[in-house]
Amino acid sequence: MKAVYFERHGGPEVLTFGDLPDPQPGPGEVLVRLQAVALNHLDLWVRKGLPGLEIEFPHIPGADGAGVVEAVGPGVRDVQVGDPVVINPGISCGVCEMCLLGKDNLCKQYQILGEHRNGTYAQKIVVPRQNLLPFPRGLSVEEAASFALVFLTAWQMIEKAQIQPGDWVLIMAAGSGVSTAAIQLAKLKGAFVIATSSQEWKREKAKELGADEVLDYTDPEFITKVKRITEGGPQVVIDHTGEAWWDALLKVLARGGRLVNCGATTGYQATTHVRRVFFRQLSILGSTMGSKGTLFRILRLLEKGKVKPVIHDVLPLEKARQAHERMESRKIFGKLVLTVPD
Repeated sequence: MKAVYFERHGGPEVLTFGDLPDPQPGPGEVLVRLQAVALNHLDLWVRKGLPGLEIEFPHIPGADGAGVVEAVGPGVRDVQVGDPVVINPGISCGVCEMCLLGKDNLCKQYQILGEHRNGTYAQKIVVPRQNLLPFPRGLSVEEAASFALVFLTAWQMIEKAQIQPGDWVLIMAAGSGVSTAAIQLAKLKGAFVIATSSQEWKREKAKELGADEVLDYTDPEFITKVKRITEGGPQVVIDHTGEAWWDALLKVLARGGRLVNCGATTGYQATTHVRRVFFRQLSILGSTMGSKGTLFRILRLLEKGKVKPVIHDVLPLEKARQAHERMESRKIFGKLVLTVPD
């Protein structure tokens, strides 16, 4: 099969478009012929190398994808060859306490496609049967390939934040896939949303997506403006930037506010002013992905037009290197999608 892979960590130049052996489905697994796949920031981190993450080379990145079933392994009876499907990127053991409680993203063996095992930048991929969703009605294959990881991540963050109608929600880095999903999901909860970006055109896009207010987080008056708009501070902050804005985000929260974090694009070594946390009764909540079952609810919202995937551009799979360069340039709003050759 054709695939994009790398044999050492580094910049976009390590990505190779070439031939790798076709994967074969084992018991309980399904072989999917992919038609479109989507980029996530996770792909960049894995390509560069993450502390403590050991992978086998050659490694295929990519968490998201959509296509059709090409073959099924022994024991799989409820999907058929030719069925259109979407990939759920979170892999868990399926038998531990957390999995059986429906909290499979807390499984000790939890993995994400393209990070801990080969991913979707390929013509074919093998996944467990439970990692397939029916293709959503009314969506293009590019849209179907782009929503799973970011909407799953944003959904759990919104749920952990316990957003109530009328809450103010500050969402950092509005142009990211997770943030475009979070803006829409927060609005569905009846919240008022402040979306942030250092680039004016992204702020305008966030407005079009539903944000009530938009701000430049590099503005020296950023904190003052947030407090003025919210009359004291937002009840919730949705963040994946990490170190650079950590102290400011804790400072801007209203009393009793909740900061939910799912990443650290600016660095991991943030300093927390502990007295501010306990005196103002703040909550700091970590979040990674979400349960498999949640994607069925997200799929229904997509089919009803309540939320939508946000795609910046579509390129062919062999242009994955250029797509990584574009994502690193931060000159995109939403997702980049790669179409897979037949």
